[in-house]
Amino acid sequence: MIRRSVIQGVGSYLPEKIVTNADLSKFVDTTDDWIVERSGIRERHIAADGEMTSDLAIAAATKALAAAGRDGKDVDLFIIATATPDHTFPATAARVQAALGRPGVPAFDLQAVCSGFVYGLATADNFIKAGQAKCAVVIGAEVFSRLLDWKDRTTCVLFGDGAGAVVLTAENGEGTTKDRGILSTHLHSDGTFYDMLYADGGPSSTQTTGFVRMKGKEVFRHAVVNLAEAVREALATNQFTIDDVDWLVPHQANKRILDSTADKLGLDPAKVIVTVDKHANTSAASIPLALSAGVADGRIKKGDLVLMEAMGGGFTWGSALVRM
Repeated sequence: MIRRSVIQGVGSYLPEKIVTNADLSKFVDTTDDWIVERSGIRERHIAADGEMTSDLAIAAATKALAAAGRDGKDVDLFIIATATPDHTFPATAARVQAALGRPGVPAFDLQAVCSGFVYGLATADNFIKAGQAKCAVVIGAEVFSRLLDWKDRTTCVLFGDGAGAVVLTAENGEGTTKDRGILSTHLHSDGTFYDMLYADGGPSSTQTTGFVRMKGKEVFRHAVVNLAEAVREALATNQFTIDDVDWLVPHQANKRILDSTADKLGLDPAKVIVTVDKHANTSAASIPLALSAGVADGRIKKGDLVLMEAMGGGFTWGSALVRM
């Protein structure tokens, strides 16, 4: 027998306000055709004034807990992956923990930008496998709109706000790839590419939050290579081929990256969950948002083999192979 981390419930939340490409074209030098051709994005959700990352995270976590048939008092670990915390400190996870009524258990934020949710899954999985947690909530939540320079059309059209969450519980498996739960996770980073995708501010540098800056062509090139390698690593570890995968749930950064990665892997595009057109790049929130969409519409079912992958600033990248 082996201890597995099983996804028991998923949930998501998108702010009410929707900004379309046509809306952006009224104050940014861009067009709907230009944005769709380069990214596949058609609209994004933007948090309301006063709506914070913790608000989005609480809403998503509450839905995930309901789907799992649990409540906050069952949780013994809270992890929030975010690059846009409510405050520099304390952790946004502290607010979520308090709102869900579970003081006393570990609650912390994790920062790996767009790879944050995969990093969060890996961290929670290791807590569970070590016997230090039985029920964990992992959340990806961002208000990335607050980091955008709305005069820079190369970045402001690409991002949006949102949150997604999963509830993981400890279950005993046989130790085979037929087990439900997280089969493996694979994490990487390379700080030599620090200045390819970053925010040009911070407490110890400018004492401001700064704006997102990106060298788009370089990020695209590295993303396709790194994401494909992370997928192959997960498959090789578990002795699967790409044909064994039921669903690829990638970080929703850019439709062209999704298409290029699927092509590089020889994966049927119909097996890729795509939601970037509806909410743009929501950084750490994008994988759980896509996962939630796939579960909600019935595509992703119990027992399906799901492969998640992401790359973000740092660079960071990684994958997680999960039997739902």
